[in-house]
Amino acid sequence: MEQKTILIVRGGGDLASGVIHRLYCCGYRVLVLECHKPSAIRRKVSFGETVFDGTSAVEGVTGRLISDIADAEKIWEAKEIPILGDKTGKAAKKLKPAALIDAILAKKNLGTNRDMAPLTVALGPGFEAGKDVDFVIETQRGHNLGRVIRKGSATPNIAGYGKERVIHSPAAGIMHNLSQIGDIVEKDQILARVDDVPVYASLTGVLRGIIRDGYEVPKGMKIADIDPRQEQKKNCDTISDKARCIAGSVVEILLSEGVLP
Repeated sequence: MEQKTILIVRGGGDLASGVIHRLYCCGYRVLVLECHKPSAIRRKVSFGETVFDGTSAVEGVTGRLISDIADAEKIWEAKEIPILGDKTGKAAKKLKPAALIDAILAKKNLGTNRDMAPLTVALGPGFEAGKDVDFVIETQRGHNLGRVIRKGSATPNIAGYGKERVIHSPAAGIMHNLSQIGDIVEKDQILARVDDVPVYASLTGVLRGIIRDGYEVPKGMKIADIDPRQEQKKNCDTISDKARCIAGSVVEILLSEGVLP
C-alpha cells in the first residue's frame, strides 16, 4: 500500500471530528488521541465515542479503538481511523507525524507544543501562534470564523453567547438521561436527572446533544444543547457548518506548508 502522510489530531469531539473526517477524505492517515473519559455532547458526530464503544461512525467513516500505537497501521489499511487513549499526547514522540492538530478545545493548552511535530496547529483560544504552536484557527462564530492566525491568539469565548441553547449541570452526580439526541423537547421538560436533581429544557426545540447516560458530571458542566429550529433534527447526525469551516482552514494550512496527503 502506498505510504501516506501521517497526522495526529488531539481530541475527538464534534469540531475535532469535522477536521478528522475532512483529513481522512483528503487522503491523510490520521491518528486520533483522546482522553480516557471524553465528554462530548454531540455524540453522534464525535469520534471520541469510540473510547466507550470500541467503534464509532461519523458520516460513513469508521473510527476504531486501539490499545497500542503499533495497531494503527492495520486500521489505516482497513480504511478506518485509529483512536488511541492518550491524554498527554506522548504518542507523538513515537509516531513522528508530519503535523499535529490540537482540537481539544479546552480553552487552554493541555500540553501541546511545537516540538511535537514539524507543523503544529491549534483550534481556538488558549494558544499563541508562533509561540505555543505554529498556527491557530479562530473558532468563535462570526466574521472571522475559520481565520488562520499566524501571530497571536484566537478570540476568548464571549460569555453568554448562545447561552439559552446550552444547558449546564445543576448539581454534581451521575447523569440519568430521559431524552435522546434528536428528540423534540418542550421548554421546562425534564431531559435528565443528575442523581435526583432534574435537568430542565431551557427552550423548545430539538435536542442536538446530551452527554452520555451514566457519565459523572461536576456542577456547572455543559451537558446538553438544544437547537430551537426543529427542522434541524435531520442534522443531529451530520458534521456542523462550523466544523466544516474550521476543517477547511486546517487543510489550507497543511497545503500551504507543503504537507501533502
